[in-house]
Amino acid sequence: MTKDLLGRHRDVLPDWLALYYEDPLELTHGEGRHVWDAQGTKYLDFFGGILTTMTAHALPEVTKAISEQAGRIIHSSTLYLNRPMVELAERVAQLSGIPDARVFFTTSGTEANDTALLLATAYRRSNTILAMRNSYHGRSFSSVGITGNRGWSPTSLSPLQTVYVHGGVRTRGPFAAMDDDGYIAACVDDLTDLLGHTRPPAALIAEPVQGVGGFTSPPDGLYAAFREVLSERGILWISDEVQTGWGRTGDHFWGWQAHDRNGPPDILTFAKGIGNGMSIGGVVARADIMNCLDSNSISTFGGTQVTMAAGLANLTYLLEHDLQGNARRVGGLLIERLRAVAARVPHVREVRGRGLMIGVELTRPGTDRADPDAASAVLEAARARGLLIGKGGGHDTSALRIAPPLSLTVAEAEEGAALLEDALRSLDQ
Repeated sequence: MTKDLLGRHRDVLPDWLALYYEDPLELTHGEGRHVWDAQGTKYLDFFGGILTTMTAHALPEVTKAISEQAGRIIHSSTLYLNRPMVELAERVAQLSGIPDARVFFTTSGTEANDTALLLATAYRRSNTILAMRNSYHGRSFSSVGITGNRGWSPTSLSPLQTVYVHGGVRTRGPFAAMDDDGYIAACVDDLTDLLGHTRPPAALIAEPVQGVGGFTSPPDGLYAAFREVLSERGILWISDEVQTGWGRTGDHFWGWQAHDRNGPPDILTFAKGIGNGMSIGGVVARADIMNCLDSNSISTFGGTQVTMAAGLANLTYLLEHDLQGNARRVGGLLIERLRAVAARVPHVREVRGRGLMIGVELTRPGTDRADPDAASAVLEAARARGLLIGKGGGHDTSALRIAPPLSLTVAEAEEGAALLEDALRSLDQ
């Protein structure tokens, strides 16, 4: 049946719509941290639909909220008052840390970043955007135009003038050999020099931890140091929290809080995990920025009642069960376990990340040369052992991406680490 479905998929869907695995997988149902395929095979899910099933599969509180709301009304558009949307916006505004915050809901992270770019360029009357090398911000025309990852950038055409900044990848590039203080100082000096050669930008957009880029990040404090340079010139900071938000990094609720000596960003974007699988994205900004648009606008599907009900239930569960704390505790154990494994596997260059957002970068043994074939082989080997993981990276997709639901138990973390160790060791066979 899966082979028949694959043929049908290829007949009607684009060739560029990527599928994992040589024999692609059809997932039919899930529960907790596990999913099952069409043949009944059970897998431990360490990727959560690209960090989207944030809490758990089939979480009763979320499925109940969806069912109850669907029985009342599913959708009305933003032309009508919408109680669940207002209630979720109130909670997100408060949690964002942004003063006098306004919230606009979208259906995806791509659309959230589009909106942030619209706001920043309109507010600043500039179409120049600073973005980070190795970044990823979505698949729309404008978000592709600011994506600094060659593997996810299908066109160089863009409505924006984008200038790429150093600093998102700590262990590669011209400043990698420096200590953290030296690294930050060099990146700030480079940014300052760059601003002397370009028209005044609207904003810097940055992921505190680069998701598709392989879970890379700068030293804590880099974006605060950038902010000092940007603020002197009135340039906005957009923090792309599509993958880092809601406590996934364990240490912080938002990724920007690792760089917080100058307070929250001007604009924050979010998506993925807040809906636990439902299509929710959004933008938070100060009122003067959010309200700078001088024409009417609506959203047909952003903030629709059934997705807002899911988001409210999911956020409530996450906070009441301290899943951020669980990500810190269980993620810390998992990272240490994987680092111990990596010490015995020559292909592993680095295990990095924080909380339940972990990257394992693979290279050809004894070199710094990326090994995308090894990453693909481990992806397949992990699946064969009952573990689903992701992959990414700016150097030819050579990093494994590990991001389980935040309710992961210690026993499941140990099980997943053992399965991944076995998959990694298969590279030497």
